[in-house]
Amino acid sequence: MKFDKSSQLLLVSAASLLAASLMTAACGTLTTDFVFVTSSKAAGANNYGQVDVFEINKESGFMRQIPTSPFPSGGRDPVAEVASSDQTNLYVVNEDDNSIVQFVIGNDGKLYPQNTVNTPGIFPIAASLSGTTLYVLDTFQPLPTCSTADPCSGSFGVLPITVGSGSPPSDTLGSPVANGSITYWPLCQYGYASATDFTTCKAGATTDVITPTAIEALGSGAYVFVTGYDSTASPNVGYVFGFAASSGGVLTPLNGGVPFPAGVRPSAVTSDSTNSFLYVADQTSGNLMAYSIASGTLTPLAGSPFRTGNQPTAVVADPTFPFLYVANSGDSNVTAYSISNGALTSLGVYATGTDPVAIGIDPSTNHFLYTANYLGNGVNGTVSGFSLDTTAGTLINSQNTPYISNAQPTAVAAIPHGSTSSSSK
Repeated sequence: MKFDKSSQLLLVSAASLLAASLMTAACGTLTTDFVFVTSSKAAGANNYGQVDVFEINKESGFMRQIPTSPFPSGGRDPVAEVASSDQTNLYVVNEDDNSIVQFVIGNDGKLYPQNTVNTPGIFPIAASLSGTTLYVLDTFQPLPTCSTADPCSGSFGVLPITVGSGSPPSDTLGSPVANGSITYWPLCQYGYASATDFTTCKAGATTDVITPTAIEALGSGAYVFVTGYDSTASPNVGYVFGFAASSGGVLTPLNGGVPFPAGVRPSAVTSDSTNSFLYVADQTSGNLMAYSIASGTLTPLAGSPFRTGNQPTAVVADPTFPFLYVANSGDSNVTAYSISNGALTSLGVYATGTDPVAIGIDPSTNHFLYTANYLGNGVNGTVSGFSLDTTAGTLINSQNTPYISNAQPTAVAAIPHGSTSSSSK
């Protein structure tokens, strides 16, 4: 059969459309997760940070940015992010603007900014979410005397989330919950002024400054833990502050408001999938401290602390399987552990890009792990991807890892594609 030129063009066009539709269908089928990576280097007319959006291939773990990525973070210097429990919204924390920007996540991973809420303190650095409650950690309390030139101890706020309607729904981030006459919880070295007044710190022998570093809200919603250190002591002294949480964002300090000891300079915190154990990385010593959580009391486990790499900056526990992973910025690697009744056993060390500062596990199948590498290749940041053996807990490099991101990546979060499970750190 012979075709004239017009028929040939129509045939080619039809074939191209068919190929494109098949490719689109394949991409949709093979995409298991969307991973969101914030980058703090200023870009665009507003000097905003950016959010790179990657899709993960479920067979190879290969990560590639979606065609419209990156997206503006809605503020300057994004440093933290969390995905909502219903996997439809992303909350990005911008340090230099004291703001949290809420994005609706499209079915294709695209981000649509909706609302901006100010944090209750000064210079937010971390966030954690449990259910419909978002916790944000601020470097300083919102006092007139607090600044980088004259630092004071940090604080954290509690913000309720109202789940929206629509497809996908736009949730609403509420105003910070009141704590007596203020809208934040100060971090107090000696506890609070009284058993009922959580607005004022109890006077102690010193007026040292508590510098916060990380926050972890348990998946059960029962407790919230904040790590920090006394930055005016030499050497530094690390702490974990604990709070029991109840409905409506009401908190009660654990241990009478007195923090639990935690090494020298704790830098990251996470809990296991059973909400029974808490793990705190110490940046100075290169150790990982393990605690049992019983009625809100933190008790060091036998064998703790466990050795990890140099300058650990991020830690994540697998939400399904008994494994834990630590990103070591000083060594540019990840250390892997198995968990047995809270105790850790080393499984190996795996190289990443330069200076990993954030780590996550894919929330759909728990088969993939990724790190955001702040220094990357010296020009851009990078994201390292690994396939995770759910039986052994070991890691294998994903195809063509590491992947290019925008400069100075700071945080990672992920949602499943076509799934109802969720996980982000």
